[in-house]
Amino acid sequence: MLLTMKEMLAVAREKKFSVGAFNICDSLLMKTVIEAAEENNAPVIVELAPPEFDYVGEEFFKYVVERLEKSSVPTVLHLDHGRTLEQVKRAVACGFTSVMIDGSLLDYEENVSLTKEVVDYCRPLGISVEAEIGTIGALDGPEGGADEIVYTKPEDVLRFIKDTGADSLAIAIGTAHGIYPAGKIPKLRLDILKEIDAITPVPLVLHGGSSNNDEEIHEAATNGISKVNIASDYRKAFFEQLTKTLNETHAFWSGDVYPEPIDAGKKVIQHKMKLFESIGKAGLYK
Repeated sequence: MLLTMKEMLAVAREKKFSVGAFNICDSLLMKTVIEAAEENNAPVIVELAPPEFDYVGEEFFKYVVERLEKSSVPTVLHLDHGRTLEQVKRAVACGFTSVMIDGSLLDYEENVSLTKEVVDYCRPLGISVEAEIGTIGALDGPEGGADEIVYTKPEDVLRFIKDTGADSLAIAIGTAHGIYPAGKIPKLRLDILKEIDAITPVPLVLHGGSSNNDEEIHEAATNGISKVNIASDYRKAFFEQLTKTLNETHAFWSGDVYPEPIDAGKKVIQHKMKLFESIGKAGLYK
């Protein structure tokens, strides 16, 4: 069942849980994510940032869209961290039901102008638009980010949504993309989240969900955040197990190589879904 992000997050916000958004960059990670969602009866968002999109190519989405449409759980296909209207148009042409336009590194007026341009393009087509104010830190990965985290100012939220018409808003409360280095322990500004949650007219999104404290992620996911982005944590588990399997078996047939890495990735996804309290929530969309 393929939905728009607006449809997906409306239910999550009302019922106070979060939907996991998992970045993929090949069919094996796609299989890992969608099967984990189906096995846990959980709604799920499949997303790709532009470098991931470039890697798989446009033809890849014929398979992805068909797989998501036929899934037993509600799904969204989302462009993560689109930077230009051209990238948005390419995703829409490939069947994406949601896009993010990330103007967070621009000044406020430029961010508003770019976001509104994307909203004006997508709204007549029924495509949801996620925007961002404040900045997410950058550690590694294709999503990018800023050298310094700029926390979202609660007083900017209402003005930005009014000025742009965005359907959901990614906010900055202290996370960064990727795996944190040893010794660095991020502290989420849940106080800022609570201030924003009290006034926002649209669902809120948390980027950089990997490698954070479980208790903080759970609190965020059940107290204002409706979508949490995850890439590095489950992919790290996948590729670590893949390396181990190859070193131990020296196998060269896919059926011998990939089942264990897929299971390793699924375990991490299931753990995240427990934190988000999205397990068993697929029935809310029927």
